[in-house]
Amino acid sequence: GFLPSRFQGVQFQSKGDAVHYVRPPGGITDTTQRATIEAVNAFNQDLLADRGDSEIATRISQYEMAFRMQTSVPELADMSDETQETLDLYGVTKPGDGSFASNCLMARRLAERGVRFIQLYHRAWDHHSNLEAGMKDSAKAVDQASAALIQDLKRRGMLDDTLVIWGGEFGRTPMKQGSGRDHHINAFSLWMAGGGVKGGISYGNSDELGYRYLKDGEETHVRDLHATMLHTCGLDHMKLSAKYQGLDVRLTGVEPARVLKPILKNA
Repeated sequence: GFLPSRFQGVQFQSKGDAVHYVRPPGGITDTTQRATIEAVNAFNQDLLADRGDSEIATRISQYEMAFRMQTSVPELADMSDETQETLDLYGVTKPGDGSFASNCLMARRLAERGVRFIQLYHRAWDHHSNLEAGMKDSAKAVDQASAALIQDLKRRGMLDDTLVIWGGEFGRTPMKQGSGRDHHINAFSLWMAGGGVKGGISYGNSDELGYRYLKDGEETHVRDLHATMLHTCGLDHMKLSAKYQGLDVRLTGVEPARVLKPILKNA
């Protein structure tokens, strides 16, 4: 939240065009669009030179990105070139329908086009009630597509330089909350694949109920996870900071954070 707004992502829609207004209005050609953007950017550059406001730089980059998206997003969202075998692998019944399976396939298409950061959401894991039925439905919707994404990246030679992280914002209590479970921050799990991470291992342990992590040398804080993620991207978390409210702010904060070398292939 402390990074400048030019680093914000672009949300894709589940229905209609993936991005709002990605198609120019009738009668507007690429040449006209390009000329308009260049004129607007020229005005914004003058304003930026006069005021030095970073939000103006954001606006300039957004106009440029919007123009590039108008030429690339329609082709990206058209999955007609995907084979039936690939659609079946992910469990896609209707390409582009906003399902988690379709979104996982879209993630692979984005990754192979050079998009550096992709975030997928499945919004039906918050089972405070009806856990038995809800978990079955959620797992059915997510497990096949998640496994397919890894398999698809691997067979295309993309997994070694693509880090996949699957997790939630917290864990769930080991005890019941009515017919569901409550939020829990003392112990929870996520998994990682590709991007230089070892396969087939686990790191860190909890007590026998899964209530609290064990202090056994493998206990992991979220800041350790962030330090490790940045390391796999070739970034030193100690050297990566952004100016915010007069401070040099790091993603890993001011407390010590460590790279989890035991889970990395070439640490």
